[in-house]
Amino acid sequence: MTTPAPIAVALDAPDMETAARWAGLVTPHVSTVKVGLELYLRHGPDVIASVRGASGVQVFLDLKLHDIPNTVGAAARAVARLKPTYLTVHAAGGHAMVKAAVEAAPNIQIAAVTLLTSLSEADLGELGMQGPPTDIARRMAAVAVGAGAQALVCSPREVAAVRAEVGPDVTLITPGVRPAGADTQDQARVATPEHAIAQGADLLVIGRPITGAPDPGAAAAGIAAALRRVSA
Repeated sequence: MTTPAPIAVALDAPDMETAARWAGLVTPHVSTVKVGLELYLRHGPDVIASVRGASGVQVFLDLKLHDIPNTVGAAARAVARLKPTYLTVHAAGGHAMVKAAVEAAPNIQIAAVTLLTSLSEADLGELGMQGPPTDIARRMAAVAVGAGAQALVCSPREVAAVRAEVGPDVTLITPGVRPAGADTQDQARVATPEHAIAQGADLLVIGRPITGAPDPGAAAAGIAAALRRVSA
């Protein structure tokens, strides 16, 4: 049996039934499905069991928690019972906040978001973050890993620099991945799946190029096959 590809399909669906259907179509081909903030807020914890289904696919709970350490720790503890594989927090919350999440949910991989892929260098400058996005992402990554984060979320444009910063043992998750020819939509810093893997990514977040296809299962299978050719 073919090993599922290192892809997290973003289930940005309008309702739980659609999300569960998409998950069922793609799980033979991918390792992970991603539940984002909108879907979780609309349907609550039940959505996790719904998309996990009988397949036992890994669930990436992408809530991007960012608050004072006590609040983030309590929130991480609250969702730990749902047993997601990954839970996101913002690295910009600082060392103490990331550490609080790690300690509150020891059986979950806390994935710290370095920089949102929608932010351009000009956007970062407006926020007072000077310098190239790569340098900012590296600094964020170092803080988060120092606080115990086992995974990082970073743009494919920064993944090689972040890998050099944190070493081989941290899982690098890359959103902003688009197959060649796909619309970049609201992502500012993107790359193809093949390029992201070549740069050192471990898990690729891909949404609309798969879920927006006429046959999401076939789209997932096609991208998975392309990745296998690259890694062969």
